[in-house]
Amino acid sequence: MTLIDNQDQARRLARAILSDIALYNPEKVQEGIKHDSIFTLLADELEEGRQHFVSRVAPHLAATNIYDIAVVDVLIKRAGKIESTIR
Repeated sequence: MTLIDNQDQARRLARAILSDIALYNPEKVQEGIKHDSIFTLLADELEEGRQHFVSRVAPHLAATNIYDIAVVDVLIKRAGKIESTIR
């Protein structure tokens, strides 16, 4: 399999991975946002997603913050309507 060497394609991959995590773990996302524990509750899923991302993209892209930005954009920003104790 050829590694993704395009930054835009790497972003799309990261967002797709995080969308799947959110889709298959809606309760954890909601509880994690509500109680400011999303990174703890989804630690295993996020690490598995990161490893998948790293395995599919070129090393210079894997070393960037593309995956971390997708975590915020997909899990945190999309959950903006969930009531939270975070101020």
